[in-house]
Amino acid sequence: MDQTHFRSCNLCEAMCGLQIEVKNDTIVGFKGDSLDSFSRGHICPKGPELKSLYEDPDRLKYPIKKTKNGWEKVTWVNALSDIANQIVTIQSKYGNDAVAIYNGNPTVHNYGSMLFGQRFVSRIKSKNNFSATSVDQLPHQLLSYLMFGHQLLVPIPDIDRTQYFLILGGNPFASNGSLMTVPDVKKRLKAIQDRGGKYVVIDPRKTETAEHADEHLFIKPGTDVFLLLSLLNIIFENKLNKPNSLLKENDIQSIQILVKEFSPEDVSKITGISKESIERIAFEFANASSAVCYGRVGVSTQEFGALCQWLINVINIVTGNLDKEGGAMFTLPAVDLVGEGSVMRSSSGSFNTFQSRVRKLPEFNDELPVSALAEEILTEGEGQIRVLVTSAGNPVLSTPNGSKLEKALTQLDLMVSFDFYLNETTKHAHYILPPTSTLEHDHYDLIFNVFAVRNTARYNQPLFPPEEGMLHDWEIFSDLTKRIELRRSGKELPTELIKTKLTPASIIDHALKSGPYGAKNNSDIQMSLELLKNSSHGIDLGPLKKSFPERLYTNDKKIHLYPDILESDIPRLKTKFKEQINVSQSMFPYLLIGRRHLRNNNSWMHNLPKLMTGKPRCTMMVHPDDAIQLGITNNEEVIVESKVGQLKIPVEITDELMKGVVSIPHGFGHNRSGTSQTIATQFSGVSINDLTDDQIIDEFSGNAAFSGIQVKIIKIPS
Repeated sequence: MDQTHFRSCNLCEAMCGLQIEVKNDTIVGFKGDSLDSFSRGHICPKGPELKSLYEDPDRLKYPIKKTKNGWEKVTWVNALSDIANQIVTIQSKYGNDAVAIYNGNPTVHNYGSMLFGQRFVSRIKSKNNFSATSVDQLPHQLLSYLMFGHQLLVPIPDIDRTQYFLILGGNPFASNGSLMTVPDVKKRLKAIQDRGGKYVVIDPRKTETAEHADEHLFIKPGTDVFLLLSLLNIIFENKLNKPNSLLKENDIQSIQILVKEFSPEDVSKITGISKESIERIAFEFANASSAVCYGRVGVSTQEFGALCQWLINVINIVTGNLDKEGGAMFTLPAVDLVGEGSVMRSSSGSFNTFQSRVRKLPEFNDELPVSALAEEILTEGEGQIRVLVTSAGNPVLSTPNGSKLEKALTQLDLMVSFDFYLNETTKHAHYILPPTSTLEHDHYDLIFNVFAVRNTARYNQPLFPPEEGMLHDWEIFSDLTKRIELRRSGKELPTELIKTKLTPASIIDHALKSGPYGAKNNSDIQMSLELLKNSSHGIDLGPLKKSFPERLYTNDKKIHLYPDILESDIPRLKTKFKEQINVSQSMFPYLLIGRRHLRNNNSWMHNLPKLMTGKPRCTMMVHPDDAIQLGITNNEEVIVESKVGQLKIPVEITDELMKGVVSIPHGFGHNRSGTSQTIATQFSGVSINDLTDDQIIDEFSGNAAFSGIQVKIIKIPS
């Protein structure tokens, strides 16, 4: 029987619409959904590989337990009952904080896991919660909380209407956006140029995005904060700032005083960008009819990541480009996670209400920085982590100093992993609990609609029923949560799976109906799950609209342009500025940055065969002048060493990089024994996070700072 299915891809943030042809229960065709008004028929190489994921022989489908004889398949009831018993016993003996939870990036690509995983976390009652947030976008959310009153009020570039787009440390050609959900980004960026606008990329590497930009400027890794301060220096010095009734005058004056110290002359010496270029960009930006400044992972994951995101917001605000068409705007999604009174309103956020046990790092939104995870396991004493539950994550490869974390995982009393792969992290688990794959469950994009460049809604129905005995992740979380509650109350655990009438779909249906486009808000659209089920190509809800002050959630309904708490980080900033001006040669003379590829934004995608085609990607890019100085040639294997580790990697000589900078992609390192990922092992590569340091962080926010790690390169003797 031939069938045509429509859904969106959830392998990255872009939410591209897919048209999938199925014949006799087998996928025979994949292409972009041309009738999806958001993605407009666009598709990247990742979408069709949902088929490979579904058919992957390495994918686990039933729970397995580590025994003396190796991994053994067990029943769900036995696994979940044993885990519940052990968690309750250990927490009774050592306290609730003896259990830690780590949520990986794919969690937010799965609404069932998000909804029921959060309930599980709340029932565990531990402060030791960690996630990929603190190796990525924590500064964005933190500054949204401090400046606008809600962590998810993240300003989104209005790419379809802007005339000047300034990109720092972002590569949307490879990421399809990232905190800017933007399918078909190449055409959208080209459209800026076609309508007479301009986009500029500032990055230590001439990325795929920079290659097509009107202008690309190299910048020394870790110095973006000084460039941003200098741009503001010029804007205020030349009275290019615009009035805004939502700002407090003393905030503006305080920022004017601060930026006076960061002249383009001095900043040029630090960043490598000429004084003339800094001045020209400031004038171009401020004088454009609409403009937006956007910074992503490259600026978030450095030692002043929070200040970078603050200053990016400030630039957009003082030039009159916040909450303005063509500037940085805010979404109004069908399931509203921000609005007061919304049935799905998430926590507005919190910051530094408690700290990690060992290093006293600040929490954000009830999560601690993942850079602290290894030390919290390895350091003995009250509150030591003895149990770790991971969900859809591979922190051994994705968090700083992965080798140290790997050592820590071997010392746990219990480790449980919600994952369908036996990988570099889950191999240390005592139980692996595999959920169904994307094509076997429904999905609604809770998070990425919040970050989309246009308001849109789409519901994805499953293509295939799961095999008998498989469970969705939300069913696993729900059952385990209930068993822990029963065990704590001294009740017997059932010998059958615990079913729940509440489902992710029922929760979303209620949220849609009561949301901004639902009947309860007298919307003409009458949004509901049933409507989305009958709208195969999704529903376009229109462009981003002006939303302040109505959606501003600070206590005084003002934008907090200069949050008081940021002042504590200014002395560190000024000290670093002086150090950079008088920088001396280091024994680790090169600066290491990561890089992303369109075909693999998560480590588990390395097990999907078609995503691994083409030339080898796990190389270290080196500038030609540096290669000559080191006496190394293309494809030659060298040793790269940092303060915490070393590895061997082949060299790729290219003028894509700024001199003195080297680049290694993230997510590789599948050369560890004990895993079961056939394709990934064939393309094992090495892990950049065997070089990054868990002690190097943005001291203000706690976010990892692994962009610009100091390394040295050693030629291997013949």
